[in-house]
Amino acid sequence: MGFIALVLVATPVAFWIRAAAERHALDNARDITQRLADSVVGPLITDQLLAGDPAALQLLDQRLEPWLAESGVTRIKVWDEQGRVVYSDIESLIGLEFEQEEWARELLAGGPATATLEPQDGEENAYEADSGELVEVYARSSSQSGAPMIFETYSPGDGVRHEQAAVLMGMIPPMLLSLAVLQLAQLIPAVRLARRIQVHQAARNAMLHLAIQASDHERRQIASELHDEVIQDLSGLAYALESVENRGPAEQGPVFRKARTMLQDNIRTLRAMTSELYPPDLDELGLKSSLTRLEAPLVERGIRLTVEIPDKLELDRDRAVLLYRVAREALVNAAKHAAANSVMVRIRQAGEITHILVADDGLGFDPAQPCPEGHFGLRILGDTVRQAGGALEVRSTPGAGTTVTATFGVAGPSFRFAGLRHPGAASGQEFAAVPALRGTSTL
Repeated sequence: MGFIALVLVATPVAFWIRAAAERHALDNARDITQRLADSVVGPLITDQLLAGDPAALQLLDQRLEPWLAESGVTRIKVWDEQGRVVYSDIESLIGLEFEQEEWARELLAGGPATATLEPQDGEENAYEADSGELVEVYARSSSQSGAPMIFETYSPGDGVRHEQAAVLMGMIPPMLLSLAVLQLAQLIPAVRLARRIQVHQAARNAMLHLAIQASDHERRQIASELHDEVIQDLSGLAYALESVENRGPAEQGPVFRKARTMLQDNIRTLRAMTSELYPPDLDELGLKSSLTRLEAPLVERGIRLTVEIPDKLELDRDRAVLLYRVAREALVNAAKHAAANSVMVRIRQAGEITHILVADDGLGFDPAQPCPEGHFGLRILGDTVRQAGGALEVRSTPGAGTTVTATFGVAGPSFRFAGLRHPGAASGQEFAAVPALRGTSTL
């Protein structure tokens, strides 16, 4: 990231330096040409030269020849107010007339000299058209009689490019060094911040691990007490009621029978709660087998369960426990409240991101209404998922089923209810696109 930032900063600066170097070189060419026009060319533009006197033309040739040899200028022209070439190092150009453009009239009226770097393809540039980029300078001068004249020179653009390169190469090393020093200065606090984040994340993971362990221990403790004490006592009471029912008066038989039936139903409910409270050994059974064991209460209600899990999942135990809890809570709600025909549990993994989806085709509910009965477990689970760095979302529409989605590995909202976008979305057909999600299902 630091290298990218360095490139992003250095690139526009390099272009700015290149443009500044070009302007500097053109300004130098313009100033030199202006001085030459004022000190050499202007005094030699006599009436004889304007009349085409060969001797006057030769004198100007002699005065400009040394400068042409040293400066690298390849073409010279002197124009009068009518656009006529009164002097040039190319004799055939002398006497030709060209239409004056607006910039030329402004220059003759006292405007500043100009210098540009570009290919020359104008009507008057027959001898420069194949020379590539040229530095073209226009400077105002005056003849001996005071008439305004235009002094024009052409020189190769290589000089400007060389100066650009020289300035750029002179500026880039210190600029890059300065940026590198800045990056190094930022690196130290960045490393410290990264370490603090790692320590914080490690502490958070440790706390989450302890919380999950404590929760599992508490669940086992409650399940054990229910099984060893409450359920055993209630089972004994059921046998006692059965005995009284068989030995007691016949007119009291229906009362004892009804009481015994209610008691046995409650015992079955408590045993089911015990099974839900006591989590399976995920290390021994594996996540898929543990989820399959949740099928029993669904089958009793005529609900078909489908479990789709990849053969290979990169999960630590804490993450596997959370996935199991999400599935269990969603399946319990589906069994008790959804009146569904089928439920699907699907897990997908893309890199460090893991998604679990539990979708039923039941009654659904209106998310705009107060929290549906039985969904407080999901809200509590949402807090646990959030602490693990994940997100939990419930989507539902009346008559279109309910979809519970949990995502781990990216930051996201801890929990929210939302309506399904279209009926039938609970089928999970769109879940194939889940790897692209960022914390919530788009089903």
